[in-house]
Amino acid sequence: MGNSYAGQLKTTRFEEVLHNSIEASLRSNSLVPRPVFSQLYLEAEQQLSALEGASRVDNEEEEEEGEGGLEQNCPPNPYQMHPPPEGCCTTDGFCQAGKDLRLVSISSEPIDVPAGFLLVGAKSPSLPDHLLVCAVDKRFLPDDDGHNALLGFSGNCVGCGKKGFCYFTEFSSHMNLKVTTQPKKQKHLKYYLIRNAQGALTKGPLICWKGSEFRSRQASASACSSSLFPPLESSGLPAPFPSEPGPGTTPSLPLGAPQAGPASDHASLTAAVGPAVFNGKDSPKHQPLVKHSLSAAPRPSALGILSNSGPPKKRHKGWSPESPSAADGGCPQGGGNRAKYESTGVTCMPQVGLVGPASVTFPVVASGEPVSVPDNLLKICKAKPVIFKGKYSSHGHFPYLCGNLNDVVVSPLLYTCYQNSQSISRAYGQYGASTIQPISEEMQLLLTVYYLVQLAADQVPLMEDLEQIFLRSWRESHLTEIRQYQQAPPQPVPPAPGAVAPVTSAQLPWLAGLAASSCNDSVHIIECTYSLAEGLSEMFRLLIEGKLAKTNYVVIIRACRSAAIDSCIAVTGKYQARILSESLLTPAEYQKEVNYELVTGKVDSLGAFFSTLCPEGDIDILLDKFHQENQGQISSSLTASSVTKSASLDVSGTPVCTSYHLEPHRIRPFQLAVAQKLLSHVCSIADSSTQNLDLGSFEKVDFLICIPPSEVTYQQTLFHVWHSGVLLELGLEKEHVTKQRVEQYVLKLDAEAQTKFKSFLQNSFQNPHTLFVLIHDHAHWDLVSSAVHDLYSQSDPSVGLVDRLLNCKEVKEAPNIVMLHVTSFPYALQTQHTLISPYNEIHWPASYSNGVDLYPENKKYFGLSEFIESTLSGHSLPLLRYDSSFEAMVTALGKRFPRLHSAVIRTFVLVQHYTAAMMAVSGLSQMKNYTSVETLEITQNLLNSPKQCPCGHGLMVLLRVPCSPLAAVAYERLAHVRARLALEEHFEIILGSPSSGITIGKHFLKQLKMWQKIEDAEWRPQTYLELEGLPCILIFSGMDPHGESLPRSLRYCDLRLINSSCLVRTALEQELGLAAYFVSSEPPLEKRARSEALESDAEKLSSTDNEDEELVTEGSTSEKRSPVKRERSRSHDSASSSLSSKASSKSPRGSARCGESPAQAQPAGPSRGDRARSPQPCGPAEEGRAPGERQWPQAGRGPPSAISRCSPGLAPQPDPGLKTGQWSIQVSVPSLSSSGSSSSSAMPAAGPLVLQAAQCSMTKACRRPPVVFLPKLVYDMLTSTDGSGLPKAASLLPSHSVMWASSFRPLLSKTMTSTEQSLYYRQWTVPRPSHMDYGSRAEGRVDGFHPRRLLLSGPPQIGKTGAYLQFLSILSRMLIRLTEVDVYDEEEININLREESDWHYLQLSDPWPDLELFKKLPFDYLIHDPKYEDASLICSHHQSVTSEDRGTRRKPEDLYVRRQTARMRLSKYAAYNTYHHCEQCHQYMGFHPRYQLYESTLHAFAFSYSMLGEEIQLHFIIPKSKEHHFVFSQPGGQLESMRLPLVTDKSHEYIKSPTFTPTTGRHEHGLFNLYHAMDGASHLHVLVVKEYEMAIYKKYWPNHIMLVLPSIFNSAGVGAAHFLIKELSYHNLELERNRQEELGIKPQDIWPFIVISDDSCVMWNVVDVDCGGERSREFSWSERNVSLKHIMQHVESSPNITHYALIGVRKWSSRTGSREVREPFSRCHVHDFIILNVDLTQNVQYNQNRFMCDDVDFNLRVHSAGLLLCRFNRFSVMKKQIAVGGHRSFHITSKVSDSPMAIVPAQYICAPDSKHTFLAAPAQLLLEKFLQHHSHRFFPLSLKNHGHPVLSVDCYLNLGSQISVCYVSSRPHSLNISCSDFLFSGLLLYLCDSFVGAGFLKKFHFLKGATLCVICQDRNSLRQTVVRLELEDEWQFRLRDEFQTANAKEDRPLFFLTGRHI
Repeated sequence: MGNSYAGQLKTTRFEEVLHNSIEASLRSNSLVPRPVFSQLYLEAEQQLSALEGASRVDNEEEEEEGEGGLEQNCPPNPYQMHPPPEGCCTTDGFCQAGKDLRLVSISSEPIDVPAGFLLVGAKSPSLPDHLLVCAVDKRFLPDDDGHNALLGFSGNCVGCGKKGFCYFTEFSSHMNLKVTTQPKKQKHLKYYLIRNAQGALTKGPLICWKGSEFRSRQASASACSSSLFPPLESSGLPAPFPSEPGPGTTPSLPLGAPQAGPASDHASLTAAVGPAVFNGKDSPKHQPLVKHSLSAAPRPSALGILSNSGPPKKRHKGWSPESPSAADGGCPQGGGNRAKYESTGVTCMPQVGLVGPASVTFPVVASGEPVSVPDNLLKICKAKPVIFKGKYSSHGHFPYLCGNLNDVVVSPLLYTCYQNSQSISRAYGQYGASTIQPISEEMQLLLTVYYLVQLAADQVPLMEDLEQIFLRSWRESHLTEIRQYQQAPPQPVPPAPGAVAPVTSAQLPWLAGLAASSCNDSVHIIECTYSLAEGLSEMFRLLIEGKLAKTNYVVIIRACRSAAIDSCIAVTGKYQARILSESLLTPAEYQKEVNYELVTGKVDSLGAFFSTLCPEGDIDILLDKFHQENQGQISSSLTASSVTKSASLDVSGTPVCTSYHLEPHRIRPFQLAVAQKLLSHVCSIADSSTQNLDLGSFEKVDFLICIPPSEVTYQQTLFHVWHSGVLLELGLEKEHVTKQRVEQYVLKLDAEAQTKFKSFLQNSFQNPHTLFVLIHDHAHWDLVSSAVHDLYSQSDPSVGLVDRLLNCKEVKEAPNIVMLHVTSFPYALQTQHTLISPYNEIHWPASYSNGVDLYPENKKYFGLSEFIESTLSGHSLPLLRYDSSFEAMVTALGKRFPRLHSAVIRTFVLVQHYTAAMMAVSGLSQMKNYTSVETLEITQNLLNSPKQCPCGHGLMVLLRVPCSPLAAVAYERLAHVRARLALEEHFEIILGSPSSGITIGKHFLKQLKMWQKIEDAEWRPQTYLELEGLPCILIFSGMDPHGESLPRSLRYCDLRLINSSCLVRTALEQELGLAAYFVSSEPPLEKRARSEALESDAEKLSSTDNEDEELVTEGSTSEKRSPVKRERSRSHDSASSSLSSKASSKSPRGSARCGESPAQAQPAGPSRGDRARSPQPCGPAEEGRAPGERQWPQAGRGPPSAISRCSPGLAPQPDPGLKTGQWSIQVSVPSLSSSGSSSSSAMPAAGPLVLQAAQCSMTKACRRPPVVFLPKLVYDMLTSTDGSGLPKAASLLPSHSVMWASSFRPLLSKTMTSTEQSLYYRQWTVPRPSHMDYGSRAEGRVDGFHPRRLLLSGPPQIGKTGAYLQFLSILSRMLIRLTEVDVYDEEEININLREESDWHYLQLSDPWPDLELFKKLPFDYLIHDPKYEDASLICSHHQSVTSEDRGTRRKPEDLYVRRQTARMRLSKYAAYNTYHHCEQCHQYMGFHPRYQLYESTLHAFAFSYSMLGEEIQLHFIIPKSKEHHFVFSQPGGQLESMRLPLVTDKSHEYIKSPTFTPTTGRHEHGLFNLYHAMDGASHLHVLVVKEYEMAIYKKYWPNHIMLVLPSIFNSAGVGAAHFLIKELSYHNLELERNRQEELGIKPQDIWPFIVISDDSCVMWNVVDVDCGGERSREFSWSERNVSLKHIMQHVESSPNITHYALIGVRKWSSRTGSREVREPFSRCHVHDFIILNVDLTQNVQYNQNRFMCDDVDFNLRVHSAGLLLCRFNRFSVMKKQIAVGGHRSFHITSKVSDSPMAIVPAQYICAPDSKHTFLAAPAQLLLEKFLQHHSHRFFPLSLKNHGHPVLSVDCYLNLGSQISVCYVSSRPHSLNISCSDFLFSGLLLYLCDSFVGAGFLKKFHFLKGATLCVICQDRNSLRQTVVRLELEDEWQFRLRDEFQTANAKEDRPLFFLTGRHI
């Protein structure tokens, strides 16, 4: 019974099939490859296994935890042991004979142990804390390697002494083990027992059962008889094995039938892990796990029939779990063929869920014994193992560790990852998809093992990868369900079968072991029974014994009886453990650790090691020796060369080098485009209905730029602000701006910032009419919440400063502060809790769209995407490289010095390399072997470049050392070596740290001054840009770059020391952003290879939001990259040579780059925030400005042709002799959007190592970006792609301060625009508790966005500073423009025709006209309004007009187009259109909570009017808020009248006269908001609109009263509106008189005036006159703006006002002279803004048919009726030029729609009954237009004959400017001029009525040949009129002289008859 296996598998068939299957599955994309076990057994033994399946209850190979297929809550099926004999002992811990077996009891008792037997400790499930002692024959126990244990058992009881137990089952009964499953020795015999020094028995080492990996694993793959498998559900796919009952569906990754467990796992895993199938697009949206974790959902209950599963029972010939093939993974290459393409770089494992440092944390409660960490662990292992807690059951705890805790790191990251992956996506949850279960814990662990197995030796696990694997696996298991709820795009893999088996916890260790069997022991599985503590102890033992030397990962699994499993994963690989443990440190802890190592002298051992490397002893000794030998000759040669150099300069007077040019300051097209986008976003905030920004209320712009505390960035920003001229443009400073003044506008966020910021806030409070723009530059820096600062107030005071200042309540609530966040890495500001609305994000635009260059520039931006692109084959030189010999040395030293942080090791190695390279270049050639080829190249070029330029210009090498103490060490060492080698004057070494400025030596200072022509003795460079051309090594320290721009002479960017904490997307891209560059695109580019267009280019990711903008997607040049995948040569490590490689500096660079294993190349995807914005230009300097003057900071600038490193640096001109084939960046200037890969003429093989011909390095610099050296890890991350086609780096966590909301998230896609990428991060990331946005709002609440915050993002160094400074300028211009308005500014016309006589009003100081005096004034018939410049002159007997008097005429078409305007600042009393929003007029406009928009009512109002012959029905729309102005009938609420005040009212609270404004086509632009014009006074304002426009006017002006004209007037002109206003007002006056008469008020006391105002009256002015004496001719005057209220109240309070019929004001003009304002009042025409007495003018009507000049016509009628017209000359109205609506809204078109002909006024009339084209226009309009332009056809004698005008009876029609008219009224008692002196040249009778009789016409005299024109409504009336007026007596008519307007009959044309005077 289980003591012997019936044989071994002798053939190699199992081994072959197993490994073939594993290999196939690893490579396979299909989900279900053919399972290995079905291949082996089912073919021959199907029937046998099916029969045996039901009768194996007592089989000891049964699975021990037999509930695999049961529901979670089913009780386990107890193992049926034989009942104990009667009367025996059954107590736990005692044998059946009653003897104590517990170790604690008998440890000191002597025990008889037979020869060949060992004492071992057995574990009983019922006594977990005790070991039971027994004696076992050692032949049945394994040796140290877990091998050679005989099958079977032989043991003795040490309690009662009973011997000879041959079955472990029997033995366990005797020991009262009371197990629930079949007892097995492997499971229960746990420890060897040994005697200690005192002779007591103690627990010794674990018994090394190989079965802890394999024996139980074999069993656990088989299901026990109680395991039930549900039947196969029909899924449309054939069952895997037709002859077998299939398995059921489960919530785990699809497996085949249970027999196929391992193999199909492999397959599914590769499907899930392989990059090709990571398709994020159809991935579900998820429920973010914030504060809760979901426990595993219960498995579905499964019912069905029994089925065989698992490996064969031992009676099946040929299966042994310990056969060498199974146990050793026989064929290592099977799994060794790992997926290399799945390049997983270092994980950034930020501190998920960790508070405080990510150090070892332990649960308070421990289960079982503590696990002791061995003392010498680090010494032996050479690295600290990192233990990731995995799954542990809710009641279990992670074991308690004790002992040497410093040598181990514990992290909860994996646990968090597992928990997150248990969450089910929101997208499916909302459909109630209860069938979709989360991925099971077992499957998670199994997938993790698979993932670890396929990692290469130099790869590090990445949590993001694991999450994607889980997501992919989960999605594939639920394709059917997911598709029910979401129509997903087609899958790249075939759908999974609907029926698959779950992985049970019992199968898990077995399957994990099988997975690990193929990996050559890089993953080691330890299975433990009771707790993880056993496994950890075992792992530590193996580590100490050195048995895990080849193992990188140890997976410890405890699969216990309950369904829950416990697991943890220890990373023991030296490389991986080091990187992971260091990545768990926060930046602060990293600094602290390095500091500690430096301070305590731990690094001395490293220094000592280096000094031994040198062949001739210590390097310093060699240096000293060299120094002494060469001192004399070097100094002499140096001075000689410097003398000759300076001589050559002095002779010519200017530098010989032509590469150092200053380029004028200019704004680039891109910056202008971005500035305009910013402006349009600000405008859209102002235009939105939320009233969050009232742009109209601001008069000027002020700003403050907040930057990180970096001195260089500060100086750089001051420099940009100063040279941009923005301060002068905003009017903030006067002519000469000093540097001290500029400092007020830039705030460095350091300890002193608070004071400066307070004064800024104070300033904003005191100036509510100034718009303050708070610019937060480098906005991704310091996002720490101020709450964190409050917690740790003793820490750095600048922590949380941004939050404390920029997010303070005052800033948030100030209505005049707009905040603009500017950053290249916006991700941390794009979380679920962000304060910035997605609509307020502005992304840098792409430069290309569909091959069209949107913003042509002579420089192209070269950013991260282009750098990545350069690594693809087809480019002669990759610009991104890594240094393999450097990496090899670092790895070797890492093992040698395990206690030192790798940053320390890397720094020391790099400094050593530079030291050796400098020595080698200086002549100590033997040192070449002690540096790398890369470092040697850098050093050679650094030292040689100045020699190739007559001026000594050289190149800059940037050496990035993030940790300041290490930077100081590097600086001191390199400076020392430089001094010993006498190179002090060859190149400078500069230590750049954020806190300090730049220090350089006198020699180099002198050179810079000479190059930049600076005279100032005190000048020092303050920005890196001013180091242009200086040969130097810049050691750039500080944990983060703060936006410092680098000069164009930067040639090498050495980032080999960036540490693993940079492995979040922001930090990584920030480091690489240092190398971003502008490349001159001047050289001819026609040789660039063009390739086919690629639809979705890799760089779209960071394109702009090109949805509906004018700036569209990217591209590089017009070419796009071909879709064909390129192969990338795998090794860009610069030299394949080893550390000792003798590669000389001349070796061709390209040769080292042969492709070893071509892997798939990806389109270089954006790995950075900005990635895809195509090659963008920048303003000349990082952000873009270049100095314009010589004073501070005095850096020069480059020419347009050169490459401005985005800086004001000095750009070289391209050397005319330079051949285009040579790096004229045809080599690698693919656009940033990596859409263009310019494969180009290859460069000469000798590459940059051979600096050809003497040529200044500056010339080359302008055509090629710097070369960037990276750590191998980072290099791999950038050059390998994930499933989306983007670089791995793009899927990293976006920033340290955020975390993923869930593991169930799709991948970023390379087709995403920046906007889509922002939305992705907004959905899938949440801020950490330390992030300033953490508490900002509940998720998803839209009102959580701050309305006045904007975010500008763009690639590093592209010119964002220049763009936002330009934005400030155009914002300021727009505000000024918003507060300005174009008003008509024209002189009055016909002034000189007025005769100076004594009919002027001479009481100059009268505030009101004196009625008696005024009556004596004659009426001035002349029109003075300049808009009537082209109108006919009206003659009176006072004027004798000659044709010359009228001045020059404009052409008719110029009218309205070229009228003169002036730009005026709006006063506080202006009238506004619908775009004005301010607090004061909210209620007035109806945006008030008390008045809902729809609260207005429609009222009909009818009155009869005899002239129209019918009743007129008008409609009023009256808002609720205005109903108090009206009277309604009590019962029915019918509108009765509009309330009118009394003449005697003296109140100044309101305006008495109702204002009517007729309007058409100006619902947006009409100036109907009179709130400010009326100075807040109560007034009644009615808009008069046409019926078809009612709805749109009501929408825009919901709180205005509307008077809607009847529909018959829809095509009428302004005359109809005036006519109806006046008639309605008179009718209302009558109604009010009747109503108020009942109240005892006299009819004459009711106020009779109304105001009729144009919709373009914008402001009103008053002239203040100082007369200086009554009769004095001298007087002074001034004009000021006043409110309409002031004017109205002044006019309304005039004495005897009711005696005036019409009152008006002057039209404003800037040319108004004293003559116009000298007389306070005139009796003349009034226009535009009139106050009309409807009572006096009762019998004078407007002509309702008129379109033009109806006011002149009405004025003449009023005067002829004997009524007074008075114009107040000292009041004037300004009229705004409005380009839409009004009279322009009438278009005259043909009724025949397809007529293409333009219609001219001559075609407006035709002969009656002709076939003339009829026009779609009112007859009256055609008539007026025709007469205006062609009246000379009717009145030929009148042309330019002003002495003989045309007599116009009862009407004024404009006959054109060259014909004068004389107006007479036919009404009895009317006032007319004396016509006895006149001989008229024509007679115009227009629709004359019965008052015109034959006798009336006989009074007038006409010239011989004068012409007559009679106009009537129809031909009939025409004839009647001729007869009635006896016209044929004096006038001769011909038939052909009859005409009509060109209207169809239905449009009622007008008819004319012309005749000649006889």
